[in-house]
Amino acid sequence: MSTTTYTVKGMTCGHCVSSVKEEVGEVAGVTKVEVDLASGLLTVDSDGPVDPAKIAAAVEEAGYALAERS
Repeated sequence: MSTTTYTVKGMTCGHCVSSVKEEVGEVAGVTKVEVDLASGLLTVDSDGPVDPAKIAAAVEEAGYALAERS
């Protein structure tokens, strides 16, 4: 079990949250997705490590972008 947190830029409403949850939830290995609109935090639970590029692609498919990680 693995949990990773990302920050999503550009979300403004509940529909944004739903779109991100739906797209990220379809990534292979992802078991749970939580999105906090106020902070922009995206928390991804998975069976094992998931390629961050796949998460980024799913977020972009939903119409948003991940913030640069430091």
